[in-house]
Amino acid sequence: MRSYHPFQTRINRESKLKSLRPYLFHGVVLALLLLSAPASADPPPGYYDPAAGLTGPVLQEALHGIIDNHTSISYDALWLAFFTTDDKPDSIVWDMYSDIPGENPPYTYVLGDDQGGSASGEGEGYNREHSWPKSWFGGEVPPMYTDLFQVVPTDIYVNNRRDNHPYGEVSSPTWESQNGSRLGPCSYPGYSGTAFEPIDGYKGDFARNYFYMATRYLGEDTTWPGSAMADGAVLTAWAEEMLITWHLDDPVSVKETDRNDAVYVIQSNRNPFIDHPEYVLMVYDPTSVEGGEFQAVSAVLYQNVPNPFAGMTTIRFTLPETATVSVTVYDISGKLVNTLVENDQLAEGYHDLIWNGRTASGEPAAAGIYFCRFSTPGETITIPMLIIRDGS
Repeated sequence: MRSYHPFQTRINRESKLKSLRPYLFHGVVLALLLLSAPASADPPPGYYDPAAGLTGPVLQEALHGIIDNHTSISYDALWLAFFTTDDKPDSIVWDMYSDIPGENPPYTYVLGDDQGGSASGEGEGYNREHSWPKSWFGGEVPPMYTDLFQVVPTDIYVNNRRDNHPYGEVSSPTWESQNGSRLGPCSYPGYSGTAFEPIDGYKGDFARNYFYMATRYLGEDTTWPGSAMADGAVLTAWAEEMLITWHLDDPVSVKETDRNDAVYVIQSNRNPFIDHPEYVLMVYDPTSVEGGEFQAVSAVLYQNVPNPFAGMTTIRFTLPETATVSVTVYDISGKLVNTLVENDQLAEGYHDLIWNGRTASGEPAAAGIYFCRFSTPGETITIPMLIIRDGS
């Protein structure tokens, strides 16, 4: 499972303004929008109401209607957008083609300073990668060409090596990047041509990008040339099966929820497969769905959203069957702070809990690191959480 950094802090407003200064004359409105954006931009109440109770193609149509007609930005404005969509602490670019979750990457880039240009090897700069290659939808065609849910910053050289090859699984690579991404003949059943395989820690990210693209542009793809992975915007059978596996094996992370919020501020639409991971199987594998509820094969505790948080946060978990559940919160010293669920019998399916950031006595919990512990008779799962307060 991925290791990630749930307690990242954004660079402060002063340093961010200094970094953005070269772009202000070319994107004043977007720059002001990014600088004034809230730390969290969760979907408004009722955002997904039109999708309630639906499965299969009908659900995908409903999601298309929710996320359609987003605000499209210019190609140049992508550089500016990356300052909030793909930033690590200290203005470092979050490049999924070079990063190694939980480890030191082989090289890093500073937002703005290292962008653009050409490269004869890795570590020479970053550019704008169309994870869904632009040739698959006809080239520099809006709004696909600048849709931030599929355009990400990556190393120039690795991007060039990937070219417009499909994502796939490569057991005998002809080339391998410094972070372990692979290029070579696809070994996944259904396609044997050249493919690019990202590392395991980011396969879920790219899979959910593709489910977004297939849904956002549903029915708007009549002129798309397509590819080995998709007929227009419709995923081919082998690609769909592989991407579902990637999605399940690499769950949604804090990085993705943060990015989803940041893109929402800019484009006014969201990736529903990040907000609701269960939608993947509800759309693509309705046989695993009964009565609109996703049937999990094991208990799953998702990262709380938002995180960090100052007021309330949502804790979501999945049960494969009815079980006795306890959900508790501990501080970093191991002291019990609050009990949210105590030995309750809960039905199978998805459950959401709201924690108001308070102790059992009703007092606001101090700023700091906390741990949410989810327990059933068969397993215990823990996630870290971070409370921030004014002045902390």
